[in-house]
Amino acid sequence: MSELERHLEDGGHKPSEEQDGAGTEQVDRSALEEALREKGQFRSLAQRAQADLENYKKRAADEREEIRRFGQSQVILKVLAVADDFGRALELIPEDAVAPGWLQGLDLVRRGIDHLFETEGVTLIETRGSPFEPAEHEAVFFEETGEIEPGRVMSVVRNGYRHNGRVLRAAQVTVSKSPESAG
Repeated sequence: MSELERHLEDGGHKPSEEQDGAGTEQVDRSALEEALREKGQFRSLAQRAQADLENYKKRAADEREEIRRFGQSQVILKVLAVADDFGRALELIPEDAVAPGWLQGLDLVRRGIDHLFETEGVTLIETRGSPFEPAEHEAVFFEETGEIEPGRVMSVVRNGYRHNGRVLRAAQVTVSKSPESAG
């Protein structure tokens, strides 16, 4: 308890003090009460300022993390384009065109890229046969079929990926639709 609070509890004066009069005691008491009220207001203000500072620190840390993730995602998108080209090139190489050691070396590079994506939290969006999902798929073709229910992914034109659970790049897909009735 502060000296000011003890002073108020004592009635605004020390027992050994002589009274100058009721008016002086009343002024002293109201001045002390006002000082205590201000003290409470300043304490409350300081606590709010401290809470605001803590909230600002948390928001700033979250924003820094978001900026880091965004920058990382941009680099990963560029690497994905190169990985797509590399994968297409591997698919087009005839097995008898290069020595087996070369194919094994190129396959090691492909596995290294896959491992890089895995360690960075990049995952393939599984699409074949699943319902078309606009958040994960970009419909580039529609194909009429009676074998698959409408609105299902039939094939993948370009793979889609997630980065730490968020869609990084939507998969480009062919979507089934009902056959048009001949009229």
